[in-house]
Amino acid sequence: MTRFTYDDMVVLTDPPSGNARRGASASVIAVFPDRASRPGSAFSHFPDGAVYTVEFEDGSTAEVHELWLQPLQ
Repeated sequence: MTRFTYDDMVVLTDPPSGNARRGASASVIAVFPDRASRPGSAFSHFPDGAVYTVEFEDGSTAEVHELWLQPLQ
């Protein structure tokens, strides 16, 4: 079971250093609940657990581990 689902609004918190999107709000547009569901090697650097593709207000997207997301309040 994942913490978030499609269309949930989230905020990027505590991402790996150097991420300029800290504090940005986004919408969940894809959910990869476990390592086996992740497409391709681009996801290999994420720890176990859910990874989400999120879309920011400017239309850009990013893959973000569940550890680095909080619900938008």
